[in-house]
Formats: sequence, structure tokens, C-alpha cells
Amino acid sequence: MSTLSFTALGGAEIGANSYVVSFGNAALLIDCGTHPKKEGLESLPAFRHITTPPQAALISHSHIDHCGALPLFLRQCPEAACYATGPTVKILDRMLHNSVSVMGTMALERGIPDYPLYTHAEVDELLRSMYGMDFGEEFAPTWNSPFRVCFHQAGHVLGSASIVVKAPGHTLFYTGDVSMTHQELMTAFSPLPPGFQPDTLVIECTRCAKDLSGRATYEEEVMQLSREISRVLKGNGCVLIPSFALGRTQELLNIIARLQESGLVPDVPVYASGLGRAIYEIYARHEHFFRPGTTLRPLSQFARIGDVWERAVTRDLLRKPCIIVATSGMMIENTPSAMIAQEMVRDKRHGIFFVGYLDPDTLGHKLLHAKPGDSFAFELTGRPVKIEIENVKQFDFSAHAPREDLCRLVDQLHPKNIVFIHGDSEATAWMCANCPGDARRFVPELGVPIALEA
Repeated sequence: MSTLSFTALGGAEIGANSYVVSFGNAALLIDCGTHPKKEGLESLPAFRHITTPPQAALISHSHIDHCGALPLFLRQCPEAACYATGPTVKILDRMLHNSVSVMGTMALERGIPDYPLYTHAEVDELLRSMYGMDFGEEFAPTWNSPFRVCFHQAGHVLGSASIVVKAPGHTLFYTGDVSMTHQELMTAFSPLPPGFQPDTLVIECTRCAKDLSGRATYEEEVMQLSREISRVLKGNGCVLIPSFALGRTQELLNIIARLQESGLVPDVPVYASGLGRAIYEIYARHEHFFRPGTTLRPLSQFARIGDVWERAVTRDLLRKPCIIVATSGMMIENTPSAMIAQEMVRDKRHGIFFVGYLDPDTLGHKLLHAKPGDSFAFELTGRPVKIEIENVKQFDFSAHAPREDLCRLVDQLHPKNIVFIHGDSEATAWMCANCPGDARRFVPELGVPIALEA
């Protein structure tokens, strides 16, 4: 009987995803993210629960909640090797350097003494030591490791991977963030080899609290968005689409371009903000990972937004009908989408369309549920702004699989153990109670090892 130990350092909810897999005297770290709703040292995984220093870190993809604490892990375990897919390594460069800059700004704006948690030099040192692996390439993390590892295409964003970890007598499959639906650019989760049956499945539960079986298809959602965009533009208004810099921005820009080319959306200028543009350049160098037949439009087709912290710039931007895709996707205060929205909400002509999940504590969630006449601030130290805009809607372009798709994956793999992660308590409880099969089921507690028998 071969036993693995699985310990959550974070990710028992949504955020700070980080897990240790141990076998005998060897250990691996899977993901190493920060928590988007916490600040300073509170946002980090609970590294104090590491008892066996991991030989290597495996990063599933470049969203900050999966990689944002990696420089600090290497500060603690400098001998550890780091692995991700080739595109993920390239995107990590942009995301982590941007994270250092954002933390520096937050230290000034919010007086957070812990920020920045690491430096640009530490990010550069990390990148020099990272290995970019191909999908399907099995490797040993170190020469003396009992583990064999392989990255599998997850369909979430460019370079995103599910991870197969093999130890003697035990195979673990970590889904990472996974999409079973083809997006505009990205191909859905790749079929696993026939007969593949892991002993342990570690599965995300991000969207598992809700029944989404009757939701619109991806293309139906595209058509609904096109109708709303057209209605605003034909009324001489502007459209703002708050969007995550990695993944959603690149997908939405190409959706909009396709809709304009087909005549479904008026041919007005389309703007994109800074980090999303930088990552778009990386997407352009990795088109062979896209869905067959996909056309990635040149970045030059989308104009730069400019310094929207200067109100004159924003007001000038909104003088004529246009479409603006700007970070952040949840419209956090003081981000480009918030600064643009601060001007847009004063005018009924405009439209703001969210395209993914909104945490209830975020500015975006408040705006989505606001009524004309409500007031709240878009800057951390700004004055409340009266809401006049009426056309604020939410569309579903999530790159996380719904629970129906995840249950089908469980049924296909028929694992002996299932560990439910990356979801709120309602989501993990639903999966634990309702997913098919007779596997042993676990919802991890922070820092408490789970013994997984084969």
C-alpha cells in the first residue's frame, strides 16, 4: 500500500493556492499563489506548515492566485527547482514584475508596511532558474526524486496545465483551473489517455455552488454581448468591459474584432489597457497553442487607453462611441476599469459589461447591483460618485468548468481518493456530496496533512 500525504498551505478556499505532496522523505509544492482578498503577509500561503522542504515547485498557470508567492517560497527553499509550461514561464515574467509594481503602489496608497513582498531582482532570479516544459513531457523534478511529473493541457488560459504526479505505486492528478469549453482562442481541456485512472484526483470547485446546467452556450453568450454592445454604441454611448489582464482580455479583444468584422457590432475604436496588451504580445508568440482555425488579430488593431488617472484623458476617451477593455475584471478601486467607470456612471448613454465572476466585496459587484441615485467611491480616497448609468450587466465568459463538467470528469477517472479545493465551503460541500463514484472524499483544512492510500 503506497501512501501520499497532501497538505493545503492555501486554496482550501479561492485564493493563495498552494499544496504540498509528500512521499517518504520527498516533497513537491504544487502552485504558490497569493490571496486576492488579503494584503501583505496575510495574503501568503501558510509556509509555516512545510515540514519537509519541497524538492521542486510545479506551477499550473500564471494567475497571481497560483504563482504570486513563488519568489518568497524560493527565499525559504532556495535549492528547489521550479517548473511550468513554456508559455507560463513567459507570462510569469510579466505578471510577477507587475505584481511588484502594484505592491509598491499599494504600499504608498494604503500604507501597507509589508509591501512589496519581494523585489524585481528576486523575480529575475526566479525566472533564470525556471524550467519551461512541453505538454506531455514526463520528467523527474530532481535526479534523486521518487516523483515523475507531466503537464497536461487544461484549457484555462495560455500555458495552463493540469498536473500528473507519479510516485511509486500512486498517481495523483491535479486539475488546476480547468475549462471543458472551447473559448475564442483556447482549446478546452484535452482528453486524457485511454485507461488513465489516477489513485487521487485533486479537483477545483470554483463554480460548484450553483447549478449552471441551463446556462447559455459560449457562442450564445457572445451573441447576447454583441446585442448589448451595439445598442449602447448606436445610442452614441461608450462600452466598458472590465477584464482580467491574463486570459479574458485576449479572448474578449478577439471576440469584439470578430463581431465587428461580421457587422454584428459597429466599427468603432477598441481600446485595451497596459498589462493586457503586454500579455497579448506573448499570446501572439504562441499561436500554435490556440484552437484550430483561430485568427489572432494584430495587437496594433487595438488602441492604447492612456493615463486614465488623468480625468481629462478619460473624458476625452468617452467623447465618441468606443469599446474599452480594461483591468481589473472585478473593478477594484484605483484600477483602470474603476477610473474609467468613475466618469462613465455619470452618463446614462454608456454601458458597463462584466464578463466573469464578481466577488461580493468588490466595487464591481456593488456597481452591478446599484440603482440610479446610489453613490459610492471608485478611488480609495475619492469622493462618492452618484450613479446615473442604467446599462450595467454581467455575462458569463468564465474559464472555469461548471460542476456538471467536473462531475463527468470524476466519473471518467473513477479515482480512489478525491480532494476538493479552490472553492468556497458551499461549492466544496456540494461536490463532496454529489459527485459520482465511491471514492474517499476530502476537503482539506489548512496545514492538516491528508493521508492518501492507493
